[in-house]
Amino acid sequence: MTARPPKAPPIAPHPGLDILADEVVWSGRFPLQRVRFTYRRFDGARSRELTWELWRRGQGVALLPYDPWADRVAMIEQFRLPVHAAGLPPIHRECIAGLLEPGEDPALAALREAEEEAGLRPDRVEPIGRFMLMQGGCDELMHLYCGRARLPERAAAHHGLVEEGEDIRVLIGPAEEAFAALDANAIQNATAALCLHWLRRNRARLRDEWTRE
Repeated sequence: MTARPPKAPPIAPHPGLDILADEVVWSGRFPLQRVRFTYRRFDGARSRELTWELWRRGQGVALLPYDPWADRVAMIEQFRLPVHAAGLPPIHRECIAGLLEPGEDPALAALREAEEEAGLRPDRVEPIGRFMLMQGGCDELMHLYCGRARLPERAAAHHGLVEEGEDIRVLIGPAEEAFAALDANAIQNATAALCLHWLRRNRARLRDEWTRE
């Protein structure tokens, strides 16, 4: 068995869960665990023995910057190899996002990522919610936020951390255009779709509350 990296802790106890084996089979940037287990079914019986691979990505954060004065949003696009592997165009439109450092506050991480990936500094954030992205095989839990920011009509050409190989293009436009893209299924990732659906539902309130100051 491979020595367990910090990002691949043992599976925590849970009533009715019986862990038979728990090993790290790949210890790269994001470890992969192989777990054999049984659990108590809804009818009270013991499940058959299952073996699942579990990709340990940890917790992440995503932020949708919104300008309530100009009614504009900021999104980003970048090359995504997994999107290409899925058969979609690899230049992918999404929200500003990143992974949390150990012990990092999600709201502060959202602000950090906004500056790193888009050169933006929201002065106020509101939580949207916490969501699992791939509950069938990955432990990634995303904290979603909307952030208040005064957005220019156009953003600087490129952003991202050079040491992480990032090449990010910022897209700024009317909220209505983003909603139209959402309705046309041109927004093809769950995080951005959730953020835009939330904004459409809360937009009038934010334009009222966030423009009073």
